[in-house]
This record gives sequence, structure tokens and C-alpha cells, in this order.
Amino acid sequence: MAAKRIAVVDIGTNSTRLLVAAVADGRVEELERRTEVTRLGEGVDSGGRLSAGAIERVLSTVEGYRGTIDALGAERIVGIATSAMRDADNGSELADALVERFCVETRTISGEEESRLTFLGATVDREGEPETLVIDIGGGSTEFVVGLPGSDPQFHVSTRLGSVRQTERHLRSDPPLPDQLEAVAGEARAVIESEVPGRGRGEVQLGLAVAGTPTSLAAVDQRLDPYDPARVHGYRLEPAACERMLAMLAALPLERRREVTGLHPDRAPTIVAGVVILVEAIRSFGLAGVEVSERDILHGAALAAAQEGEGAPGGQRGTTG
Repeated sequence: MAAKRIAVVDIGTNSTRLLVAAVADGRVEELERRTEVTRLGEGVDSGGRLSAGAIERVLSTVEGYRGTIDALGAERIVGIATSAMRDADNGSELADALVERFCVETRTISGEEESRLTFLGATVDREGEPETLVIDIGGGSTEFVVGLPGSDPQFHVSTRLGSVRQTERHLRSDPPLPDQLEAVAGEARAVIESEVPGRGRGEVQLGLAVAGTPTSLAAVDQRLDPYDPARVHGYRLEPAACERMLAMLAALPLERRREVTGLHPDRAPTIVAGVVILVEAIRSFGLAGVEVSERDILHGAALAAAQEGEGAPGGQRGTTG
């Protein structure tokens, strides 16, 4: 089957990302991948609306992405939006602007679909491996998805744990105080215990962690400068290493955290809450560690679009706007 060139634009709570890929026979070949921290979900947890500044940051980023999409000859564009757009009363304002200005039709997906696409992307090429947990820590939500690679997930849940959400709720000091860190940890433990069955937590044999928190930790642990996806993908994070990096990052004021080798400066404001969530997830599932994956919902959405053809949700021909 001839490869299809598919562009996926992911409008997340903390970052806006692009993948342009050639997809054929269930495989995804990356042609271009970009990430910009746009902080769309800033203030959404407390105010329930996207700010004008956040909307403009996303639009400015997508404007640059649109040029890349056209230059690489993408046949289809799939736009997906997650937690911040789900929670905001005015999410349609951004969705309408993306269509009007860039012909990027963006669909706000449910937590269930976010989980399914993340699992599909993270486990591609891993058929035959054991019961697997995929942890996707976003800015406004964290997905826990369990299943056998190559099959539909057996369990999935999208929780209201996120690096932006929990930072805004609890981490008000710079650097954060011990009781504030414990507030994030306590909320994370309570959410996982209430929303993920104990039976599901006990049966997982392999843990995969995707998105900015684990990839940043893998880069920090290896002191990568510049960031190297090839060295991040497949890197193993053990609990002791995560806890050591959490203590280091939480002890630094924001401006010094921005200077940590391997950590993108724009992720410094929310990385501490993200690491707390990851540490509590590893503990709750009784894992000896997690493997970091560069493959995530971007790859899952590209695979789904290729499989569904012209009927792919949120997709369209790659025309200029």
C-alpha cells in the first residue's frame, strides 16, 4: 500500500504539537515533529475559559506549522484537542479561528478517545509484549490505559490530573513548599486509587510513559543538550531516579529550574507537578520503572486517519487557507 502523508496537529493544555508522517501498513515514518509550549490551559481550571493570550499563542504556532505541512505535501490534516478545550466554555472560539485562518479543522476528543489513540500510538510495533500500561501525563489530564499491544485497550481512564492543573491548584510558592508537594501527591494517589481498579493495577507487567514529563526526565537524567529523541525513546526511568530528580527540581526556584540541562525552559513552571504525578503512578501500579516512549497520541491519530481514509474524524485535504 502506498504511504499516505498525514499531518496531525495536537492542541494540548500545555503544548501545541505537530507530526507530519508517511503512514503505510501500520507503520509511521516521521517526516517532521515539532512542539511549542503554548500554555493554552492557563487559568482554565479556575476560570473555565481560554484566555485571549493563550488563544493567540496557539494560533501563532499553528501558523508556522501550516507552512511546514504544505512544504511536506501532507494529503490530510487531522486536528485534535484535549483537556483544555474539553473544559473551556469558549473552546469553539479557537476551533473556529483554526478553520478560518489555516483550514485546520480541529475536533475536541473525549478522554476515552484520547486514551485509545495514545495506546495505539505508544504500542505500535510492540505486538506480542505483555500486559502494558501507558501513562500519558498532559497539562490538564492524565490517561492510564492498560491492554495488550496490537489490541484494543482492556481498561482506560482519563483523570483530572495534569501538570498545569495541579501546579495551579497547589504549587503557589517558589520553590514549592513540602506541604504543597504532598498536596499534589495526595490528590494523585486518591485519584488513581478511586478511578483505577486495584485488579488492573496489579496485572500490569510493562509500563510506557509518554508526553513531556517523562521525556523531559529522560533528557535531564542523561544531561542531553541538545535534546536527542533517539536517546530519549526507550530510556528506562526507575523510581529512585525519578524521586532524585523530583527532589532536585522541587528545590530550585523557577529561574534556576529553567537552566537545568535537558529541561526545556518553557516546561520548568509545570515539571514538578508532572513528576509528582509520575512518581505516584509508578508506586500505585507497583512498577519497577517505566520505559519512555516518543510515540504517543500523534502517532495514534496518524494511524487512525490512514486506516479510516477520507472518513477519518477531524481530517481534511491539505489545502491552504
